[in-house]
Amino acid sequence: MRFITDSPGETQALARRMAERLNGGEVIAFTGGMGAGKTAFTRGLAIGLGAGDVASSPTFAIVNEYEGRLTLEHFDMYRIDTWEDLYSTGFFDYLDTDRVLAVEWSENIEGALPEGTIYIDIRPGDTETRREITVRGWKGEL
Repeated sequence: MRFITDSPGETQALARRMAERLNGGEVIAFTGGMGAGKTAFTRGLAIGLGAGDVASSPTFAIVNEYEGRLTLEHFDMYRIDTWEDLYSTGFFDYLDTDRVLAVEWSENIEGALPEGTIYIDIRPGDTETRREITVRGWKGEL
């Protein structure tokens, strides 16, 4: 599926629609450059799950947790270079739980992502605020 959004608010609205359909246990893997809108999308997921407008980039914390209808674990894998680094994040402890995992910079841990992962690629469009969002692995409507 491919979507075009023209503002961070539209990106968040798309993510809120996705959040309403999540059941828990999903892994959502983001790709896209710095400032592409990965955190804005995750903010929309958090809002849609009832956690509020709480999401911020977990670059230095590695993982932020947001409590709502489902718990959202927000990972930033930007600084993850090795399997040892990945193990130190606790990422594997969150798999096979009822939590939703949102993973920014997922290309850094590609070999660790489970079957059934939902992939979201966010790219800048032809204006400053336009984003081209491609979703793979999602079953259903958005």
